[in-house]
Amino acid sequence: MEFQQLLKNYAKLVVKAGVNLQKGQELVISSPVECAPFVHLVAEQAYLAGAEEVIVQWNDEKLARLKYDHCPIEKFQQVPTWMSEFQNGYSRKHAAHLSISASSPDALAGVDPKKPAAWVKAMHQACKEFYDNLDMGINRWCIVSVPTAGWAVKVFPDIPEEQAIQKLWDAIFTAVRANTPDPVASWQTHKESFEQKIAFLNQKQFKALHYSNSLGTDITIGLPDNHVWAGGGDKTQDGIYFFPNMPTEEIFCTPHKDQVDGIVYSSMPLNYQGTVINNFSIQFEQGRITNVTAEEGLESLQELIAIDEGSHHLGEVALVPYNSPISNMGLIFYNTLYDENAACHFAIGKGFPECFQDGLSKTMEELKQQGMNDSATHVDFMLGTKDLDITGICQDGSEILIFKDGNWAF
Repeated sequence: MEFQQLLKNYAKLVVKAGVNLQKGQELVISSPVECAPFVHLVAEQAYLAGAEEVIVQWNDEKLARLKYDHCPIEKFQQVPTWMSEFQNGYSRKHAAHLSISASSPDALAGVDPKKPAAWVKAMHQACKEFYDNLDMGINRWCIVSVPTAGWAVKVFPDIPEEQAIQKLWDAIFTAVRANTPDPVASWQTHKESFEQKIAFLNQKQFKALHYSNSLGTDITIGLPDNHVWAGGGDKTQDGIYFFPNMPTEEIFCTPHKDQVDGIVYSSMPLNYQGTVINNFSIQFEQGRITNVTAEEGLESLQELIAIDEGSHHLGEVALVPYNSPISNMGLIFYNTLYDENAACHFAIGKGFPECFQDGLSKTMEELKQQGMNDSATHVDFMLGTKDLDITGICQDGSEILIFKDGNWAF
């Protein structure tokens, strides 16, 4: 299949399945300026699908780096009014939101980590309506990736830049199934592949999960009563199905924020806010992070955890087999969208309302009472290995092996 046809397939897939754009709906795209050619294709497909308007919010990591280097932290503790009005306003109009994640993993290396952390917290406060509407299934959204030079040469450091970009394109087309005859139909089939395992996990209603591997991970994750496992895609409150992440290989749930005990070791580097955090461990006691270590990026990890009280707890546990399409590529992408779909992972921060029975119709206070964590952040980190074992602990104390040597055991 020719490159231009693959690009068109990808753009159409994002519109038709990712955000599942409806006729007369607005589409808001957030993208690096480097990705403009792909944004043009997405906009064209959106208008062909009946979009009322396509609005693009451009970003540039070089300008961002200059601001982080030269502006005081106070500039990152306040969000311009126009920006909050933009995000909250389009959310209020039920626009669909597409985000293109394609930053260079080292874009903010050496930046004072307090500044990105302050910006995350300020944005969440100023754009609360926008974030709440995403969390509560009111607006549809999707995150995808497009190669940029800085990202490609990080993934493929031993070949020329142009070749690295093309190899990253090839990996992305494979991961999102853009190279199949009918990518939209392929994603429908992919969605159905999750259903049997989700049904099994939801029927069992495990009290807790225990994780262990040779890296030293030894941790027990408590699950709330009436929890719900999900995977593949999601539905908004008005019943429209969409895929928040492309690609996706995970089945996920929200743990009880106060029932996590033990230690977990990372199995892949984490690219957080333009800084790489590598070879790290996180210790939990009664749900709260009590200690962290890292060979690289320790200060950034500490700032992530210090964002608010909720960033001291977990909001997600996700199951991804070691023998899965993205994992089998044998690549470290330094991009959470891809790396999280190559390995089992946890997420620091906010939990998912849809992971509770009737969760989208409950208030935040009701969800918190059931054990859901709330935070201004949600950051996935990878822990899956080829020797990871996960045991499900039933309500009666009996145990069922869920993962053996990194893969599903049932």
